[in-house]
Amino acid sequence: MTSAVKGRVVWLAVVAGCGMLLLGAWVWASSTPVAGFRVVASFPHDSEAFTQGLVFDAGTLFEGTGKHGHSTLRRVDLETGAVLQQAALPRELFGEGITVWGDEIVQLSWKAHRGLRYDRGTFEPVGEFHLPGEGWGITQDGRHWIISDGTDTLRFLDPGSATEVRRIQVRDGARTVERLNELEYINGEVWANIWYQDRLVRISPEDGRVLGYVDLSGLWPSVRRRPTEAVLNGIAYDAIGQRLFVTGKYWPWLYQIEVRQ
Repeated sequence: MTSAVKGRVVWLAVVAGCGMLLLGAWVWASSTPVAGFRVVASFPHDSEAFTQGLVFDAGTLFEGTGKHGHSTLRRVDLETGAVLQQAALPRELFGEGITVWGDEIVQLSWKAHRGLRYDRGTFEPVGEFHLPGEGWGITQDGRHWIISDGTDTLRFLDPGSATEVRRIQVRDGARTVERLNELEYINGEVWANIWYQDRLVRISPEDGRVLGYVDLSGLWPSVRRRPTEAVLNGIAYDAIGQRLFVTGKYWPWLYQIEVRQ
């Protein structure tokens, strides 16, 4: 393939109204709409990257990777997948989600209760903050940092003090949605990966209500994934170009997709 393979179409059923959701490993009765997708373009991605965070900001793709001794913050060339700039985390930290906040990049760690702040341009550390609980995904809505911790809860933090302002429980009707992972704020909604599932969930930041799902089954088939940790994880949105990008841990491709309602 060339650096960007355009036009491959993947069709998946859209489920709406009452019925059973039968997508990957998840099955339950729900009336929540489920969208499919179309691949617009495919870009090379570092297949050694344990992707934990993905952000596209002002024409630049940033990626956070995990694993003790291998965690990084990266600036990545979208077209080629080349790592243009990189900062290594301390070996004792397991890197997690990232978000851009003004002139800074914020990166979470998993269980160390540490959040890291970097200069957006130089990647020089500019500070840290205490993070109660585990850190998984992070995004921002212009006022708050929004953080997941692998449960059904999203926490909203004040960026000035890194203290919790409020939290929401994510629910699809009477059922909670757990294992929320990497996050992205898209057009007034929080979009999240669900660990070990090939779907995205769209969440109301006001009350945690599930607004819909995007079924990404077949995007990169699970039979091709080695090791088993090579799960879907990573959402980035180009607000200017209105482009949506997704990838996964150890995936060789980053995909631009169009959601098909």
